[in-house]
Amino acid sequence: MIDFRYHLVSLIAVFLAVALGIVIGTTALNEPILADIENQVAALEQDKRDLEDRTRELEAQLDTSEEFEEAVGPALVDGTLTDRSVLLVPTNDTVTPETVEAVSALIGEAGGSVSGVVRLQPEYTDPATGAALQSFVTGPGRPAGLQLPESGDTGVLVASLLAQVLMVPPDGPAPDTAAISSVLAGLSSLDVLVPEGASVTPADHAVLLTGSGFTGDDAETRNAALVALATALDEQGRGAVIAGDVPSARPNGLIGAVRADPALASSVSTVDNIATVVGRISTVLALGQESQGTSGMYGTGEDAQPVPPLPVAAQ
Repeated sequence: MIDFRYHLVSLIAVFLAVALGIVIGTTALNEPILADIENQVAALEQDKRDLEDRTRELEAQLDTSEEFEEAVGPALVDGTLTDRSVLLVPTNDTVTPETVEAVSALIGEAGGSVSGVVRLQPEYTDPATGAALQSFVTGPGRPAGLQLPESGDTGVLVASLLAQVLMVPPDGPAPDTAAISSVLAGLSSLDVLVPEGASVTPADHAVLLTGSGFTGDDAETRNAALVALATALDEQGRGAVIAGDVPSARPNGLIGAVRADPALASSVSTVDNIATVVGRISTVLALGQESQGTSGMYGTGEDAQPVPPLPVAAQ
């Protein structure tokens, strides 16, 4: 008869065998797993080194591009905006002060001048601000002599008001300084725009500097307000250019909205690579083309020309 001690010894032997099997099996499995982890770490370290090298290359290219702009930009744009003034309108916060400064510098190299910078705030295109804006533009505070179009669209009314005080008509007198101050002060009080710099005076041309695109259910309405402004500035003065980054040329961006309308695309010039040297040069060259009554699509987007035609003297 098998006694209890025999059962106990048998059970202990079984558990020891199981434990030994686990240890041996785990050791056998751990070696390839450890080797695989070590290979992954080595690959990640190599990727990190490759990214660091790529970053240094891009930084070097950026430095070269800036040097190229300083060396070649002035020669390419020279004389294209002689005695012409340009209003700069950043439409959102993605437009950096550096971009504004770079475009301003090239305008000066082209023989032109920047009449001022008017930065739009998110409230400018916000449908929730519509009632307050309409009350202002149609109320008694509007400067005398300014005629608004017959439209119930707030964006169209505000755009018309701004264009009439900020642009110099090709065949008419410059707007009154008091009217400019009154309109900008009123709209500033509604937090829809901020004049930057010492002063803003009427201009022959306008450049709307934009970036990214709108999201949400009101994206189309917001874009429509900016399209109305670009159209009004273009028609009131000697031509306007919309210059933005690559995302702004997508369907939800301002440039994308303009290019989607053949009539608009043929009347207002667009540049979709303002973040590059070529894009900034193209923006100034496009202004020169606008002064001659020619509009175009420039940059890297679909159906866009790489750059505007060069002035005869620069070819």
